[in-house]
Amino acid sequence: MNAKNSLRRHLGNRVVQAVLSVIGLVWVTPLAGLFLSSLRTTEDTASGGWWTALVHPDRLTFENYSALLGNSGMTKAFWNTVLISAPATALVVVVGALAGYAFAWLDFPGRDTVFLVVVALLVVPVQIGLLPVAKLFGALGLFGTIPGVVLFHVAYGLPFALFLLRNYFAEIPAEMLEAARLDGGTEWRIFTRLVLPVGRPAIASLAIFQFLWVWNDMLVALLFADSSSQPLTVELQSQVRQFGSNIDVLAPGAFLSLLVPLVVFFAFQKQFVQGVMAGSVK
Repeated sequence: MNAKNSLRRHLGNRVVQAVLSVIGLVWVTPLAGLFLSSLRTTEDTASGGWWTALVHPDRLTFENYSALLGNSGMTKAFWNTVLISAPATALVVVVGALAGYAFAWLDFPGRDTVFLVVVALLVVPVQIGLLPVAKLFGALGLFGTIPGVVLFHVAYGLPFALFLLRNYFAEIPAEMLEAARLDGGTEWRIFTRLVLPVGRPAIASLAIFQFLWVWNDMLVALLFADSSSQPLTVELQSQVRQFGSNIDVLAPGAFLSLLVPLVVFFAFQKQFVQGVMAGSVK
């Protein structure tokens, strides 16, 4: 009987591995195709699909990436994306962590009511706030600027940040915090020396979610950014209009736009999984 159960588990694992392998292959194929397209010349791209590059790998070249670096619009858009994504992620993480700790462990009037209002904002679609915020930014002189795009992403990222970090911090044993207070620890010291290290997986998950959302965003940037502050997604969208004449810039630009989030995700994959699974097993 034990042998049969062992065989069933072994076969079950084999089936799961086979299914995951197929899913992984399907997921990687477009990425490989985009990478090969970014290494092909304009003539080769016009002559056939990206898979034909496998027949003549000697014709692949990195000259397209040299052309990309020489394209002022693409390079400026790339740095604009960095200047938008980095502060928008950092501000959401910092403010979300501070507010999450306050909602979890500090007593103040209306704490639960305010938290419920903040969580209710999660159901508000981004599209609802586009026009009112655009009018507000126009009055404040922030419309069409990088700080305006950053502030919009921070405002819409904070409800999820508070919901995630508050619930994670609330699972910290109260005895740990009470012991730290009895030892003379201030709230700031407890937060920086105890809560932040314990909440590192959730904070890493939040940072990845926020970074990926901001880096890949195009809707907000289309409305709030002008030609001098537009990120890479908007620049790529404008390049698509001239697809036939600039594929040598579009393909490596699209691959670069995809590569950065992949690097960030795999660099923090362990913390991301820990944060997502936090609280699921007691």
